[in-house]
Amino acid sequence: MAEAAEIQETTSASACRLSRLLTALLTGAALLFGLVQLPGAQPARAESAGSRQVDVSINTLTPVAPKPDDTLTVSGTVTNNGGSTVSDAHVGLRVGGQLNSRVDADEIGNRSPFSPGTDGSEIGKHTQKIDRLPPGTSREFSISLPAKDLDLSKDAVYQLGVSLSGHTADQGSERVLGIGRTLLPWQPSGIEGKKTQLTFLWPLISATHLTARTESDQQQTPIFPNDDLAAELAPGGRLQQLVSLGKGLHITWVIDPDLLATVEAMTKAYRVGGPDGKNTPGRGQAVAKQWLSQLQTAVAGDQVVALPFGDPDLASLAHHGKDVSGSLSHLQSATELASTTVDTILGVKPRTDFAWPVDGAVDSSVIDVATSAGSHNVIARSDSFRDHTSYTPTAARQIGSGNTAVVADARMSTGFQGDLVRAGEYSLAVQRFAAQSLLVNRQAPDNERSIVVAPQRMPTASQAQAMAAALAGISDGRWTQPRGLGDAAAAKPDPDANQQVPGSGSYPDRLREQELSTKAFQEIQKTQATLDGFKVILTSQDRVVTPFGSAIMREMSTSWRGNPKGAAEFRESVQSYLYGLTRRVELIKKSDVTLSGRSATIPMTVHNGLLQGIEGLHLVLESSQTNRLQIDRSQPVKINGGQNQSVKFETRANANGPVRVTARLYTDEGQPYGDPVLFTVHVTSITPMVLLVIAGGVLLLVLAGLRIYIKRKRSAARTADGGGPGADGDGPASGGPDDGRPGQQPGDPAPDTGSHDTEPSGSGEKVER
Repeated sequence: MAEAAEIQETTSASACRLSRLLTALLTGAALLFGLVQLPGAQPARAESAGSRQVDVSINTLTPVAPKPDDTLTVSGTVTNNGGSTVSDAHVGLRVGGQLNSRVDADEIGNRSPFSPGTDGSEIGKHTQKIDRLPPGTSREFSISLPAKDLDLSKDAVYQLGVSLSGHTADQGSERVLGIGRTLLPWQPSGIEGKKTQLTFLWPLISATHLTARTESDQQQTPIFPNDDLAAELAPGGRLQQLVSLGKGLHITWVIDPDLLATVEAMTKAYRVGGPDGKNTPGRGQAVAKQWLSQLQTAVAGDQVVALPFGDPDLASLAHHGKDVSGSLSHLQSATELASTTVDTILGVKPRTDFAWPVDGAVDSSVIDVATSAGSHNVIARSDSFRDHTSYTPTAARQIGSGNTAVVADARMSTGFQGDLVRAGEYSLAVQRFAAQSLLVNRQAPDNERSIVVAPQRMPTASQAQAMAAALAGISDGRWTQPRGLGDAAAAKPDPDANQQVPGSGSYPDRLREQELSTKAFQEIQKTQATLDGFKVILTSQDRVVTPFGSAIMREMSTSWRGNPKGAAEFRESVQSYLYGLTRRVELIKKSDVTLSGRSATIPMTVHNGLLQGIEGLHLVLESSQTNRLQIDRSQPVKINGGQNQSVKFETRANANGPVRVTARLYTDEGQPYGDPVLFTVHVTSITPMVLLVIAGGVLLLVLAGLRIYIKRKRSAARTADGGGPGADGDGPASGGPDDGRPGQQPGDPAPDTGSHDTEPSGSGEKVER
């Protein structure tokens, strides 16, 4: 055994020594090959590393989808990012292989080293020389050639490369120092199969620019927080570009009616709030009028879809708002207001039966909320409704209860995101969209499919320009045909497409984090409750209900996503402004009162600081001790704008001492309005002097009654004794012989010609004497 182990150890050691020797020989051979390699031959790895020294940006490619008789022009810039000067350089075009899938198109544009096998050979006779290119410098290039010289043999999407080849000080031979790539859709004539029906949504949506604040005048001049919207409407601005570029394209306009209402308010006099609280005149009237006029012309003949007023965040409502009582009612109101607003301002009857959740992300709760206000078509996206087909199916999906999900293509819808200010990114986005549209068609050319593109909600000006350029580039109808959103929703669904609404757990976390919170919806409902309690006392409710109702809808806007601080400040400003208006109708504070009689009047003053009249209020005074002080409890209140009303209450004092009184306004529905006013009534009416006066009065009444009683007794006694008239020598009888009754003597009581009641007169009756 020991002998065997020794033999094994020796063999192992010998093998290790042999391995080290072979490694050294191979390393030396590699170094020797590097020193004696033939001129012009370069290692593949060195070629790859060197091809990143120069950055090549393809800034324009026209036309987007060339035909054989077109002249193709490619222009851009080359920039030396290396540390050595490039000399004897030139720019050339290279046609790579065909793209076989949509995934391949996604990867084009990623900066990767030059590969002769995939990038293809350089097209001869169509190059451009470049002067010396020192480190950090750039040069522009532009190459034009007949499209037929590309020698494209088959209808397909190709990779088109622009390379810069040259020399550097550390490398004497010419090599590729940089390459940029783009996509070239090649369909010389109309397709043999069926064209793809393409629907492109063109959104006119903006952030919230208007609150409920107005000047205190009859015109209710609106007060804008800032004048930023004027810049978007001005020539070159984002919204101006969207309208200008959208005109003439085959698109479906998707409009937030709140934007139209805000711009329409700017066409008249408006004010802009300042940091010091001083409002200055707005200066956007001219651009607002021009923009609305251009929009009216641009939408003529196109389909217009109106989102609910304010573009409410449907997912936030579904996940946080629906559990707050009354929140969903705002969605119904916003949908009803949408049609009226668009029709009034643009003169177009829009479709209001489409809902568009943020980024087309949906789950079952989002679908339920979206369709609750009558929007039976929900614009979703294919990264939410995931399909398992080998091709891109038709957008329309039947999801039950008569509702349709219109599933937009995620790749084409997100193709214009990001910063497209740089020309190279702009051009690649345009070419990728055109290429994707052709690749979709080639997936199943015998099936007519309806594809929808729903880009980001608020494209920048450069993004809008790229969208317009892409649509114009494929507008000749070789493989696509434009279609309105209504027709896309009504298209026959593909039976193999996914029609199952995603569950609640599938909603993206990144979007859920941006939603309005439950607390936000509670604050919104608090504002609504304040408005409901305020409007019932107004004689011109529209002056308050309209601006605040619109502001409440804006509080739920999707534009607040990612801006919780701004959303909270907006809600607080609306609530505080509304509360300030309610405080303009108030009870004037009252000092303590002293009553000096058993009955007295307490006056109260109600102030109306509004420009309109108020009614439907009652002022109530409540005594804390009704056994000591009783008060007429309620008096109606009706006051014209800017005036006061004095309301008087009758009181009855029963005992001396201080009494706490509460004065408060109530609506006709019995709801308290405003803050109560507390004051003290000091009852001092039952004093000794008053008691003495009352006692003296009672004594006089008793004495007068006694005198009358004695006189009556005397008269009756004389009559009973047979004494005739004048028996007491008081004077002659006044009666004649034909009177038929004894004569009345002077001093006798007058006859009772009234009641025959012989009871004593009540103390409250007036007694003659």
